[in-house]
Amino acid sequence: MNQKLLDFKNKKKAKNPKFMRQDSYKKKKITKVWRKPRGWDSKQRKRMQRQAIVEPGYGSPASLRGIHKSGLEIVKVSTFDQLKEIDPKVQGIILSGKLGFKKKALFMNEAIKLKIRMLNIKKPEEYLKKKEDAKEELKRLKEKRSEKQKKVTEKEEKESIEDKLSDEEKKKLEKKEIDRLLTKKF
Repeated sequence: MNQKLLDFKNKKKAKNPKFMRQDSYKKKKITKVWRKPRGWDSKQRKRMQRQAIVEPGYGSPASLRGIHKSGLEIVKVSTFDQLKEIDPKVQGIILSGKLGFKKKALFMNEAIKLKIRMLNIKKPEEYLKKKEDAKEELKRLKEKRSEKQKKVTEKEEKESIEDKLSDEEKKKLEKKEIDRLLTKKF
């Protein structure tokens, strides 16, 4: 892409105000992500507040829409076929958010081999290592929990139901067992 246009776009974006949702600075519950003010009495909609509203004049040049600030065309990837069709000189990838970690790791390793730049992950090697470590830690925790549960169940098995019963209750159970055997038809 034209470097002059990219520089112009980056300067323009730097000058643009930070567009915030109405009253987001007043309440924690309201996110700061931009939402158009639609209320009947909204001061921001009526331009009584000094908060900026998104308007066409703040946009970037039409020829640069869909292009990353690095100058690469953005391509969303969710399959290996899409990954193989990418030209690393002109295009950069964004891995789909719907991908699980296993597939994402495969895509990242393949992209590293093909020397394709990932636009939504800055350092893919560090990211993969960090995720793998977290996964291993979870496995260790699960193993510890299962060991504790096994110990608890073994203790419970040792303390059988008969040990908890009193002498009179044991005699009653024995008598019922004998009666059951005697009344059984052969």
